[in-house]
Amino acid sequence: MAAAIKKQLALETEIVEGSRGEFTVWVGDRCVAKKDRDGFPEDASIVEAVRRAMGAA
Repeated sequence: MAAAIKKQLALETEIVEGSRGEFTVWVGDRCVAKKDRDGFPEDASIVEAVRRAMGAA
């Protein structure tokens, strides 16, 4: 995921270890995507969520 964000948006990412099974994507202090009971979000939807959040920032 970090590689997709870097490649498509030219943004550096920071990977922070969370609790077991956790997957959350933050832009600043805003959660833009996360794993839920249906599983992980698609890469394309995460990249788009980050793109939108960066535009709103």
